[in-house]
Amino acid sequence: MGSRVSIRSTGWSPPSSRFRVARIDPVLSCAITINGATAWASTHWRGVLIAAIIALAAQFIANTYGAPAMLFALLIGMAFTFLDAEEKTAPGIAFAARSLLRIGVALLGLQLTFADISQLGALAMIGVAALLATTLAFGALSARLAGAPVALGLLTGGSVAICGASAALAISAILVPRHAAEKDVLVTVVGVTAFSTIAMILYPVIFASLGFSEIQSGYLVGATIHDVAQVVGAGYSISEDAGDIATFTKLLRVALLPIALLAIALSFRQEAGGTLRLPWFVVAFILLMLLGNLVPLPETLLVWIGEATRFLFLTAIAALGMKTSLGSLFQTGKRGIALIAVQSLFLLGCALVVARYALV
Repeated sequence: MGSRVSIRSTGWSPPSSRFRVARIDPVLSCAITINGATAWASTHWRGVLIAAIIALAAQFIANTYGAPAMLFALLIGMAFTFLDAEEKTAPGIAFAARSLLRIGVALLGLQLTFADISQLGALAMIGVAALLATTLAFGALSARLAGAPVALGLLTGGSVAICGASAALAISAILVPRHAAEKDVLVTVVGVTAFSTIAMILYPVIFASLGFSEIQSGYLVGATIHDVAQVVGAGYSISEDAGDIATFTKLLRVALLPIALLAIALSFRQEAGGTLRLPWFVVAFILLMLLGNLVPLPETLLVWIGEATRFLFLTAIAALGMKTSLGSLFQTGKRGIALIAVQSLFLLGCALVVARYALV
């Protein structure tokens, strides 16, 4: 009897009771997780849904009229700026503008194919890498000379040098908010999309008048026009071979995006206490790029992921539009548009030299 009392006084309990607690803990943990997710969804779903609907509308209009979908998503989003001040929709809009954007950047890695890029040859690859590096450096320099933040020059220069609006969104996700205001991102998207469309029309005519061959013209189209769709349109308007070369050249520029992101993250490492801390989506971008090239994935899956990536970007742009008024965009965006114009001309001039003397 005494021993039983002594054992109970020490806090000992039968093994079966401990097992009952062990079975209950995961259930409680799961319930807490579900409740937290439900609470998050209840405050975010409205804003995300509205941004997604705007993205669908923008894609429909773009498919109907053949215009850039991102531009429509931005403009339609600006018509709903009042929703960013609403308590029920603001959290979801902020989530779509930031988190969905970063997920889209990560998924871009699956769209890069080393096999296609390698067909360009070593000299052409070196030329594209040099053009990218010099345009980024010129972007920072031109911003400094214009009295603008270096971050704005890297944002506009990266969009010009790499892949237009997609690069602008990826670079903006690297920069801390006080270096890349939302209105700067939107101005860059609008400006680089407009210049890319103009280049699609004018560049093939310019290259032909300068006496460049189809090979050289294809290379120039892929090395200078900003967005992928416009590169394809301009390249194949010259010839089939020029279109193939333009597409391969453009793919190489896109493949250099993670290197550019690493360089920009390194340049702003002081924001992280002097150490380089790569954002999770950059790491995911690199890992997915390696996965897509080392592991054979179903073509259907890659096509589906590509469509999902574009939709995430459209949704993010729509959300960014809802966070920026049209008046303030044009009032403060003149400097960004001017930088894009100067940097586009710089890239074109450098590419003409490379095509003339480095390509036969």
